[in-house]
Amino acid sequence: MQRLILAGEAMGLLMAQSEGPLSTVRGYDLAVAGAEYNVAVGVARLGHDVSYMTKLGRDPFGERICAGLKENGIGQELLSWSERRRTGFMLKSRVTKGDPHIFYYRAGSAASTLAAADVGKISFAEYTHLHVTGILPALGDGPREATEAMMDAARRAGLHISFDPNLRPQLWESKEKMVKVLNRLASKADLVLPGVAEGKILVGSDDPKEIHAFYRKQGAKRCITKCGSAGAFWSDGVHEGMEKGVTVRKVVDTVGAGDGFAAGVLTALMEGLPLPKAVQRGNLIGALQVMHRGDNEGLPTRAQLRAFMEQEGIV
Repeated sequence: MQRLILAGEAMGLLMAQSEGPLSTVRGYDLAVAGAEYNVAVGVARLGHDVSYMTKLGRDPFGERICAGLKENGIGQELLSWSERRRTGFMLKSRVTKGDPHIFYYRAGSAASTLAAADVGKISFAEYTHLHVTGILPALGDGPREATEAMMDAARRAGLHISFDPNLRPQLWESKEKMVKVLNRLASKADLVLPGVAEGKILVGSDDPKEIHAFYRKQGAKRCITKCGSAGAFWSDGVHEGMEKGVTVRKVVDTVGAGDGFAAGVLTALMEGLPLPKAVQRGNLIGALQVMHRGDNEGLPTRAQLRAFMEQEGIV
């Protein structure tokens, strides 16, 4: 059985009900956010076994996140609680064009206390895949050490490791530190999933072939570079290609598209599909997500994905 494990910071999400500055909005809807949480939701909705490691505060946001994990059938055996720290949360504006404005309240959160000792609780032999992003290591020294410990332990246990840089420059002490740490983490992965803009920062180039050459030289077996609406470029050291993007009739919310893409790629690989088909699924789910409000509300079930594929003429 294929089993995926992720670790990260799930956060409470307050989504503005109307457009305008966050300081003037009178109503918000409560949801759950977090890159790794979104990927876990996407993987679970497609029927795969997935577990999520995080630390929550005993507060309403923590309770809502725990409920979300249960609702989506995501394993909680690695979930822990803090009696002293709060769950992080964020505000997100409502927009009809462009990216929403987001304001974080996450400094000193419960998840920021995750440490290498927490990784010792994981029985890696029970899993086949590990997915990591660059967000958890941005939260501080403890989470950074935990991320490295997870990747090292997963490597020793023979898991397939995927890494999405998912840059959050505002969380790092400096750009130089961010680039150094994330490229070191990428060197521990089998599959690296940067975007072209991230490649410009991390590698010094937005050319997908140059980005791939950099990460393959570091040790990655495969690389997929997200190229926005154009699609994604993939390579495995022998073959390479471009999978064109899916035309989106109306973009509702851009947040979560990359996480949906990752969920599509990972589930396809867990099912043994070839890399081009995995990238195709990633493009499809990323497109579905941006047509919905919220960070993970557009992530499809198996039936919804099949219906969208038929609509797009994809078999």
